[in-house]
Amino acid sequence: MSSLEANGVPVAVCVPGLGLDERSWARVRRRARVVVVRLPGMGARGPVGTLAELTDQLLAALGPGRCVLVAHSQSCQVAVAAAERDARVVGILLLGPATDPATRRMRVLAGRWVRTALREQWWQVPVIVVQWLRTGPRDMAALWRRTVHDRIDERLRRVRVPVVVVRGTRDALCPAGWAARLAASAPLGRLVELPGAAHMTPQTRPDDVAGLLTGLLAQVTEEQAG
Repeated sequence: MSSLEANGVPVAVCVPGLGLDERSWARVRRRARVVVVRLPGMGARGPVGTLAELTDQLLAALGPGRCVLVAHSQSCQVAVAAAERDARVVGILLLGPATDPATRRMRVLAGRWVRTALREQWWQVPVIVVQWLRTGPRDMAALWRRTVHDRIDERLRRVRVPVVVVRGTRDALCPAGWAARLAASAPLGRLVELPGAAHMTPQTRPDDVAGLLTGLLAQVTEEQAG
């Protein structure tokens, strides 16, 4: 990726969630200038490496300029690891980070997934299924295993850039307490809740996501200029 930093504004780099691809960001892309990076298990077929290897792949895809990472669901782990390692990342927008340690128990994960799915907008079903088929269930499962035990809350304590944690109020995969814990872990973190939204906010709440991204870009641009 070449540097897309223009007029001092960092480029926004979006990373899809588990099994999703660039189509999950289509509605956001119509509202904001973003670049989508697919990784194994997230729109690209494997092999799915370790979290460190996935982070290497994300960092290799970035241009030489500054960027704000916009991650959804499982990709939040990779975005935070990238910000921890690389000064090019000057801000992070985390949408529905879904690795609350409680979900390491399969029964808890399944229950939360079902509750969240029932709260989603049903027009998304064919859109999501076609993305899952492209990625493949084997790579989706591998990505989950590679990231589920990572302590994203501990990593966030070492991230010294603005972090915005976003959750829908109907998102059981990212409970309110977990989202608040992550926002509090980041030295420059804050929490935003979207009333009535569930987990798939890039698809169902693109205006809100684009607005939060625009605000974060303005914040980091002003800070860098100062």
